[in-house]
Amino acid sequence: MRTFIKSWIPQCLRILRSPCRSFHGNNRLLTSQIVSYYESINQCKKELPEYFNFASDVLDEWARLEKDGRKPANPAFWWVSDEGEEVKWSFEELGSLSRKAANVLCEACALQRGDRAMAVLPRVPEWWLLNVACMRAGIVFIPGTSQLTAKDISYRLQASKAKCIITSDTLAPALESVLPGSQFLRSKLIVGRGSRAGWLNLKELLAVASADHECVKTRSHEPMVVYFTSGTTGFPKMVVQSHSSYGIGFATTGSYKFLSLKHCVTGGEALNPEVFAKWKIQTGLDIHEGYGQTETVAICANMKGMKIKPGSLGKAVPPYDVQIVDDHGAVVPAGEEGTIAVRVQPTRPFCLFSQYLDNPEQTAASMRGDFYVTGDRGVMDEEGYVWFVGRADDIINSAGYRIGPFEVESALLQHPAVSEVAVVSSPDPVRGEVVKAFIVLAPAFVSHDPEKLTHELQQHVKKVTAPYKYPRKVEFVQGLPKTATGKIQRKVLRSKEWASI
Repeated sequence: MRTFIKSWIPQCLRILRSPCRSFHGNNRLLTSQIVSYYESINQCKKELPEYFNFASDVLDEWARLEKDGRKPANPAFWWVSDEGEEVKWSFEELGSLSRKAANVLCEACALQRGDRAMAVLPRVPEWWLLNVACMRAGIVFIPGTSQLTAKDISYRLQASKAKCIITSDTLAPALESVLPGSQFLRSKLIVGRGSRAGWLNLKELLAVASADHECVKTRSHEPMVVYFTSGTTGFPKMVVQSHSSYGIGFATTGSYKFLSLKHCVTGGEALNPEVFAKWKIQTGLDIHEGYGQTETVAICANMKGMKIKPGSLGKAVPPYDVQIVDDHGAVVPAGEEGTIAVRVQPTRPFCLFSQYLDNPEQTAASMRGDFYVTGDRGVMDEEGYVWFVGRADDIINSAGYRIGPFEVESALLQHPAVSEVAVVSSPDPVRGEVVKAFIVLAPAFVSHDPEKLTHELQQHVKKVTAPYKYPRKVEFVQGLPKTATGKIQRKVLRSKEWASI
């Protein structure tokens, strides 16, 4: 399914009132202008407005320009399904529909400002419509992927204290098994053509809802959305993004192009060098890798025009000052391993998350001296490029040697027998812990002798990287545990290894 939101984020520059109002005459804003303005705020050269709400300050402003004939009625939102079905809304249409949806949430669902609503939906137009409606009403929006299991949803409902659950008619049956245990839940809203006993129907309610709704006056730092982290190192944490920080990390995103593939970007999980090489061979294009978190959005990237170093996360992107720090928060020299961190003193980047919801201890633990620490280990070279080593929890300490799983995994993936791999620590009576590799074999190698193949892979790693990093233990598996977003859960494998200790 393809989704295209035209004009939203690039036009967020207009949200910041004067002097940004001067840009209203332009329908297209250069990336350099956007980045420059955000950087000025970060450097305290320009002030963040005390109040801001995307729905009123951006969407409604553009709707007025459309209505007054000062801007053509181009789509603010354009959705295309796999079957070719299209939904197009102008700014004025989206504004009207979102005001109706806000009334549905406030009246039929009985939600108030500050309440939390969780949406477990596929990529359908109503997802964005309800997101904007929550902004208008001051309701905190909690997005959830349709790939979440019943256990995942139950945890998120309880942890977030959500008072409303929103889902599709096809997903509702699976959700109902966990809803009785959700003590904070007050209303259930279904998206789709079908109806279900005990559920409110969004389509029916929108048909009779009023389009008159006064947008709440939200402060810039007021919570707007709560994201759950991927949970690769433990239970997912709740990351709060405010009305001002939401979406800013996407300000430099280019337009959606359909004509041909010209620029390739990746993020979410560090790519191994061989993936870059294979992609280059197949497409003739380089992959521009970026790095960020739910808490930060993108903080490093191989931006267009930069020299690409395959395997590197790139350089820091404005407005972030990214450094590698030690356990005391001091910046380490180039080439030395440490924790990837973002400077928050004397000026905190306004697009950084606000806090971990209901978890002040975790919020405090994420700060080290003048820095927010990501929990990822890395190295910065002399040119300022950042290189990923691994999650701090994933680092293996074998006989005094610190070994990052990423480098070992990269070495193994260069062998044709390896389809997928995860490397973790395993207890050892002599070395304390050793490297263990869980390997999913390529189909052509499934029938090979396991003992001989293990030896071959171990020798391969010794040739590709430092010999002490080779996996002393190897286990061939059918699949690897992953989060709902597809990230490998090394903690599950590590717990399995250490369960008997």
